[in-house]
Amino acid sequence: MERSKGFTGSTLKLVAMSTMLIDHVAAVLLTRMYLAGWVGAEFYNVIFVLRLIGRVAFPIYCFLLVEGFLRTGNFKKYLLRMVLFAFVSEIPFDLSLSSEVIYLEHQNVMFTMTIGLLAMYGMKMVAEKKLLGGKYLVVQLLIAVVAAGVATLLKTDYSWGGVLCICAMYLFKASNARRALLGNAFLIIISTLEVAGLFSVPLIGGYNGERGLKMKYFFYAFYPVHLLLLYILCVLLGIGFISAV
Repeated sequence: MERSKGFTGSTLKLVAMSTMLIDHVAAVLLTRMYLAGWVGAEFYNVIFVLRLIGRVAFPIYCFLLVEGFLRTGNFKKYLLRMVLFAFVSEIPFDLSLSSEVIYLEHQNVMFTMTIGLLAMYGMKMVAEKKLLGGKYLVVQLLIAVVAAGVATLLKTDYSWGGVLCICAMYLFKASNARRALLGNAFLIIISTLEVAGLFSVPLIGGYNGERGLKMKYFFYAFYPVHLLLLYILCVLLGIGFISAV
């Protein structure tokens, strides 16, 4: 059987995982090395470039979250997995960045994506019930704004921009590349550094709609596991007590 051209979902996930790992190596390990005085000031430029590479990951994860929501046959199980891994990931996330077991000033990105998932469900229900005489877009936009507000209050990673990125990719029907471009726009509003995330647009535009490799739980587990391992490495090197935030 001839394979479809383009990128499968698992290929996009592997790209997102790889760029996220590069970002977190810089944020968790190299930043501590810099703060400990192990490297010179010029090394900060290396950290900066690696963190720019990491901007590619989140837009891809947002797009795949939307695709997962549109294709899932069991929303409750999907939501349960997201909630479970959000809580499982929180201690590794806090340790890796702040060196504290509990750090309430910044929650991990899985919470952002869970809020986005709930927002999509709410927008879907509104559309199916055709509220306001069919002019339900107003209600859908309101749901997106409320969800963004919740992310802001909870201080989740990527905050309101991350939630609106997800909602935009879900709500506005266009080509995958245009949806990705619109989603990235909200991230760039948060920080101009997120311009580097635009490199995700052609990758998302090349998505062929196929699932690819069946490694669902590996992709979920990678997030908390790699953060914990990076922090353990910092502890072994004697710099685990230094906060990276």
